[in-house]
Amino acid sequence: MSTRSRRLGRSAAVMLVGVALAGCSVQTPAAEADPGTPDPSPSPTARTNGNLLGTKAVYEPFQDASTYQQAPEGYEPVLVEHVGRHGSRLLSSKKYDDLLWQLWQIAEKDGGLTELGEKFGADLQKVIAVHEKIGYGSLSARGAEEHKGIARRVVDRMRPLFDSAVADGNPISIVSSGVDRAVDSADSFVAGLEQEDPDLASVIQPQAEDKALLYFHDSDPAYLEYEDSEQLESAEDALEEVPEIATAARDVVGKLFTPEFVKRIDDGEFDLVDSGKGKKHLESVVDAGSYVYELYVIAPGMAQDADVDMSAYMSDEDAAPFALLSDGGDFYKKGPAFEGSDVTYRMSHVLVDAFLSSVEAVAAGEDAPAAEFRFAHAEEIVPLAALLELPGSTKQQPDDQLFTYDDNPWRGAQVAPMAANIQWDVFRGASDDDIIVRMLYNEQETAFGGACEPMSEGSFFYTAEELSSCLADKR
Repeated sequence: MSTRSRRLGRSAAVMLVGVALAGCSVQTPAAEADPGTPDPSPSPTARTNGNLLGTKAVYEPFQDASTYQQAPEGYEPVLVEHVGRHGSRLLSSKKYDDLLWQLWQIAEKDGGLTELGEKFGADLQKVIAVHEKIGYGSLSARGAEEHKGIARRVVDRMRPLFDSAVADGNPISIVSSGVDRAVDSADSFVAGLEQEDPDLASVIQPQAEDKALLYFHDSDPAYLEYEDSEQLESAEDALEEVPEIATAARDVVGKLFTPEFVKRIDDGEFDLVDSGKGKKHLESVVDAGSYVYELYVIAPGMAQDADVDMSAYMSDEDAAPFALLSDGGDFYKKGPAFEGSDVTYRMSHVLVDAFLSSVEAVAAGEDAPAAEFRFAHAEEIVPLAALLELPGSTKQQPDDQLFTYDDNPWRGAQVAPMAANIQWDVFRGASDDDIIVRMLYNEQETAFGGACEPMSEGSFFYTAEELSSCLADKR
């Protein structure tokens, strides 16, 4: 049983489970469209692929750029505001792979492996080897390419802006959280900018670090208190009690190990501890099954670094309950969370203020960079999506109703896949203060939420004055 699982049995968790699971079933987490949002013809693959992977889903742009609305006649690009999550990465630390390898070695010694289990050991060795070579938590080769691609597309989309930046010597700002994979993502992004236009090297500023802006989840007092709250703990415990998770885990583990060996796990014979940080345990069939899922979700993002396909060990049907556990945990810990509370996302106001301040500076004729590119983490993108009321991040859960796929549209793969990003394209009209803004969310044209009104019905363009007004309470 995992460290978190050992908390199960608390009365609050039991009450929540009883209410939430009545008549509840786990289904494959298909994406749900927000009604009333203009359809920008997103890529079908990007909108449906990867939901079983949660926030570990690899990145693809959510819309073909050729279908974007054009800025009204007479408007020219003057600014890009951008924040992105780091790209696809390897496992964050030595735990899931190590614990499964420990279990596999015991089973191999005692004759407890199936034929598929034998193959699993070889793939585990590949996973471990690539982490020993590149480093846990590192940006993967695919992650680097994801950011290079986003960079190339922004230059292509806003080319007159970048041409002017080079001609006028207007700087391009690069800022990261300072965490290695964010630093490396920023470097990859810069490489993409320069691949698309080598002349940009003359105006791209040295990378800076700003943890207050791009790692705020680690320092916000109210949020840190919430992370240790009984309310969050009870919801996480309740998610672990969804019956389909145990069923799926037994199916996954039963394909790798013999019935006799599975019984030994059930009988509590093992309490394995990871040899990384020493904080993660493997004690149960559910532990083992969930750790296989963790390898399953990370494998696509490291496919260029290691030839490993974990889908042989995790069917879509078995992955769905684990996806619910993962998405539900991220929903409560980083996303819209509990009805009537904004503690999980209010702290992202610093990013809204940074974006708006730059837009307002341009409108006021003040000096501003040509573009500001920021690189952070899911812990920043998920809250920002909730604060801005972006599609999929608008519904909270009552305290006595557990998150399910049946009644909540939040999906990690849609809200914050690897390299998830929010960009504001800013344009100027005939006068200096005639400024309009379009938002791209994972490179899909997206309406501003709440009370924000576009320039015209069905438009994705908003005046700067409108945004300063309708987003005032989010700064």
